[in-house]
Amino acid sequence: MGSLIGVAITFVMVFGGYVAAGGKIAIILQALPFELMMIGGAAIGSLIVANDAHVLKGTARDLGKAVKGPRWQKADYGDLLCLLYALIRIGRRDAVAVETHIEDPAGSPLFQAYPRILAEPEAIALISDTVRMGMMNYDDPHQLEAMLDRQLEGKLRQELHGSHALQVMADGLPALGIVAAVLGVIKTMASIDQPPEILGKMIGGALVGTFLGVFLSYGFVAPLANRIRGIVEADHKFYELIRDTMVANMHRHSPQICVEVARQNLPGGLRLSFDELDTRLRETPEAA
Repeated sequence: MGSLIGVAITFVMVFGGYVAAGGKIAIILQALPFELMMIGGAAIGSLIVANDAHVLKGTARDLGKAVKGPRWQKADYGDLLCLLYALIRIGRRDAVAVETHIEDPAGSPLFQAYPRILAEPEAIALISDTVRMGMMNYDDPHQLEAMLDRQLEGKLRQELHGSHALQVMADGLPALGIVAAVLGVIKTMASIDQPPEILGKMIGGALVGTFLGVFLSYGFVAPLANRIRGIVEADHKFYELIRDTMVANMHRHSPQICVEVARQNLPGGLRLSFDELDTRLRETPEAA
């Protein structure tokens, strides 16, 4: 919602200020469809040329993220800490018991208590694989941390492709606006025998291309790319929390310390207080 409000403010302030200063909006409206077809069409075509189908689909999904905002909220991080705490406690007590949970998460009462996490296959796979490695006596915390770092870095790099593609589009829009303006000037020069008032309108229409390219780049597409990047990086904290907890578990800290280390690494807006987390841990299905 915040993104839509920002877009509305940008359009109202730019065009409202133009009209308030005495500008004639009719010239812009007359040239806008043709300039937008040239600039927007060239930008979309360049996006398709530069990226494969996987990136294009991801970019389309990212546009929805810009409207919805980050997927994971403060309560979700609390749920994840409780789930990891319960798995660590069960695993320390009975390796066979924890295996039943990670081999069939969908049928596990423990995972079923947190449906939003259960609906995220990548998070479930990361948790299950890391717990399984501990059961296989892969107990070097430094190697595990290095492995998880590489895995998460690759995941983040892949999820940022859409933001990067949009940023490249934003960088090219001003130049495409100049292309559209030059074509407008060529059209004007072909009508040089027309009266000055007609030539003035044609030149004004040509300059709409330059304006539109710069406006779309810095007023819309570049901020959109930046917002998507911020959302992707914010949601990535969810997976970093899994890494921090599991690495602490490999160091054989107590379950409480494992989740506390992860809690401390969360950004302030997503971090539960110590008392909030302690209350949540006491209410986990495993603790009960």
